Amino acid sequence: MSDLISSPWSIRPTTDEYNAFYHGYASCVPDGDLIPFMAAQLHRVQEVMGGLDVSRGDHRYEADKWTVREVMGHMLDTEWIFGSRLLRFARGDKAALPGMDQNDFMANAFTNDRSMASLVAEFSGLRTATMTLMDSLRAEVLDWKGNASGFDITVRAQGWVLAGHCEHHMTILKDRYGI
Repeated sequence: MSDLISSPWSIRPTTDEYNAFYHGYASCVPDGDLIPFMAAQLHRVQEVMGGLDVSRGDHRYEADKWTVREVMGHMLDTEWIFGSRLLRFARGDKAALPGMDQNDFMANAFTNDRSMASLVAEFSGLRTATMTLMDSLRAEVLDWKGNASGFDITVRAQGWVLAGHCEHHMTILKDRYGI
């Protein structure tokens, strides 16, 4: 995108563009252009998660909480789902999309069987593809709405929620897991 053109991704979604459930995620993202923030966030994920000692991936901060690898797997699953929603809504898909039960997804992800390097590599490729898609969209598309989990959401808000979800979990990894 040309430096002379203001990015449409620098406009923060208003609270009427998404369900209140997602406000905590959207509010994790600072004001400014979303795509450079997501690129910096990707770099941070690569540095923090890619540099972990192998045994650190099995750490839980409480017995009933996910391991570090499971948190990374959840971040991946959600990146896939939210990115897919963004694509479908940006293409004008009017089908109501189902929600995701994070516990069902985790039960079938077998994330603890994977290396942290493979999880980070998957996240890196997926995030890069998502940012490329987002950067290719016309500004007017960001106002289009789709329906997921029974609620309307704009393409713009879906992007901010996607980035905010990752930010939310990176904060949890820092504050509760000491990563």
